[in-house]
Amino acid sequence: MRVLLIGANGYIGRFVADRLLADPAVQLTALGRGDDADVRFDLATGSPGALTRFLDAVHPGVVINCAGATRGGARELTRHNTVAVATICEALRRSGCGARLVQIGCGSEYGPSQPGSSTAEDAVPRPGGPYGVSKLAATELVLGSGLDAVVLRVFSPVGPGTPAGSPLGRLAEAMRRAMQSGDGELKLGGLGAQRDFIDVRDVARAVHAASLSAAQGVINIGSGRAVRLRDAAGILARVAGYGGALNELDGLPHPGPVHTTHTPHATHLRATIGHPRAEADHHPAASPAAFPYPDGCGTWQQADVRTARDRLGWRPRINLEESLADIWMEAACRI
Repeated sequence: MRVLLIGANGYIGRFVADRLLADPAVQLTALGRGDDADVRFDLATGSPGALTRFLDAVHPGVVINCAGATRGGARELTRHNTVAVATICEALRRSGCGARLVQIGCGSEYGPSQPGSSTAEDAVPRPGGPYGVSKLAATELVLGSGLDAVVLRVFSPVGPGTPAGSPLGRLAEAMRRAMQSGDGELKLGGLGAQRDFIDVRDVARAVHAASLSAAQGVINIGSGRAVRLRDAAGILARVAGYGGALNELDGLPHPGPVHTTHTPHATHLRATIGHPRAEADHHPAASPAAFPYPDGCGTWQQADVRTARDRLGWRPRINLEESLADIWMEAACRI
């Protein structure tokens, strides 16, 4: 099976590439903007015609798109997450290769959900920020393309290689610095949100399964269990052997041995420590409370993953503690 992987150097793409390379039945070609790609091509600026000519030459049976941007303003996010996917869809429509498309979507497309609920694929998407909007627009392009296509809505990927700018990557870096300096107190903000964390290696397994299946439409990829960020911080402290106090800056109660405090600066620190930086953070006139969760998902998100089980035969295998241990191993190597 010839597979064209777009975005092989990204966080998810690297693990998808490893998974596919381990399958002797797969012949993999990587397309991207970097020098180490088999074929250099910028989806955000390249023409559908140029990509069509390449598709006709390589004739892949499956095209997997892991490329995209998670940061930046609305214009940049639209260019890399929406226009790029429009280019892929148009090229596939023009090409005679008849390839199946596996598009990597995200849980941010859904936006906030009711605490305690599980979000299924038939939920009405209401993204709460420009990133989710750009990814939802890409999903709609794929679903309306008429192609043999599936969109995997990945919730909150974690594990080895977790970006330092993500909430758990930021936690690990803050803990590393505290241990390096011998600080017995670590102040963290924005830990009240609950997210559905899924190991990136399980995501790669889902992508592999989707490429071999006939499933179409949208399929959620998550653990099916929401975890509070402050609980993840407690697990990370345990696997790291950090014995100091984790003082929470948003004043929310923490179960167990972690001590909490309250500070009048909690709203500001929630945006800069607990969550990735949003476009609104760069504008002083914007109210910090307007975007307390820059991923646009509010206080709660949990995936209903029954469709992935039923249509892909996929279930998550790696628990959060193992994912956090791998995040910490990488952080500890920088001590």
